[in-house]
Amino acid sequence: MAIEVKLPELGEGIEQAEVVRVLVSVGDTVVADQPLLEIETDKATVEVPSTIAGTVTSVAVAAGGTIAVGATIATLDAVALDAGDTPASAAPAPVVDSTARPTNTPPTVHSRQAETPTANAAPAPEPISAPTAGKPGRRALATPSVRKLAREIGVDIDTVTGTSRGGRVSIADVKAHARRALTQPALVAAPGLAPPLPDFSRWGPVEREPMTNVRRTVARRMSQAWHTVAHVTQHDQADITEFDAVRKTVKKTSPDLPLTLTAFAVAVVAAALKEFPKFNASVDTERHETIYKRYINIGVAVDSEQGLLVPVIKDADTKSLGELSQEVAKLAAKVRSRKVGPQDLEGGTFTITNLGGLGGTLFTPIVNYPEVAILGLSRTALSPVYLNDRFEARPLLPLSLSYDHRLIDGADGVRFLRWIADRLEHPLLLEL
Repeated sequence: MAIEVKLPELGEGIEQAEVVRVLVSVGDTVVADQPLLEIETDKATVEVPSTIAGTVTSVAVAAGGTIAVGATIATLDAVALDAGDTPASAAPAPVVDSTARPTNTPPTVHSRQAETPTANAAPAPEPISAPTAGKPGRRALATPSVRKLAREIGVDIDTVTGTSRGGRVSIADVKAHARRALTQPALVAAPGLAPPLPDFSRWGPVEREPMTNVRRTVARRMSQAWHTVAHVTQHDQADITEFDAVRKTVKKTSPDLPLTLTAFAVAVVAAALKEFPKFNASVDTERHETIYKRYINIGVAVDSEQGLLVPVIKDADTKSLGELSQEVAKLAAKVRSRKVGPQDLEGGTFTITNLGGLGGTLFTPIVNYPEVAILGLSRTALSPVYLNDRFEARPLLPLSLSYDHRLIDGADGVRFLRWIADRLEHPLLLEL
């Protein structure tokens, strides 16, 4: 029995994807969930698995091309199953909804970079009939060809008004937006419209390398965050002598529990966000409102060969330190083995980035828009601290808190960071 395997829906606003590699050929025998195709979306490189077991009788795609959601990838002869196997349903996989907490397993993801990091998917646009004006934080609905044109002429597609059905952005919309930008100086300075580069080859040899879809998305998101958020960075430090003692004890008594400073920081920040709800909010400039999230999802930046990704720990405030330690380690392993899924990278309300393992003293992390704050950890160093009428060498952890000054005042930032520092210094305070 011939069954067509089709490209499942990959997320809100994603209608097509670029084909990176075709992983099977005619005559190959595959099993259910075996990857057939590797595609690239704005968020990640995704492996699309087979929904059934059988023999490949035809392949409908080729590397370098594009494939639309719902289009046929390959046709399999399900009759050629091994004895005892049961054909799986050939129905498309469920939609990966960027605004909900998914319960279904999406295609395996080999992420090169999180959409920033990601983890901060824009709200799904509501159905509309009138043209939709571009807004900060809004992800435009557009095909890859339209997005490519926008990138080539220096237009941030998320600021373009869509006039097609459902508010989709067309090529004509992008061109009209670019023409208006040329006649309105105020638009030229908008995020994504950088001045033209000089001809660098005038001074020596150059080499050009195309940016991946993921890297282009990250560049756009970082530019958007920098131009949208009123960044302020507050620095402090914490004496983590007591935590080090706890960690050493745990290592002896529970060697399988990966208690790390990052995991402990997640627990501390989750508790802090309950005390300081402004840091778990977002700013809605359209309605002049503050959106307080009644859930706490903490993104943890993970360094990998593919770049910096930010998997998200959902409902961090409801989990024990042991559970958080296990989950941080599990998500980091998924990132580094290229098995992190879209649902792991979205829904964050606050981000933690730990550069201590690499070095450095202090830095200024960029807020993950539309979040309003991010905590950076630098390398712990032994420093002289005056205690009990003498100096002692103590492990001091540098802390860097960046926040959105549109919502959070400097005094609030100091109080929030000091609250965190106190709990990092005295772990038992978390129980009070």
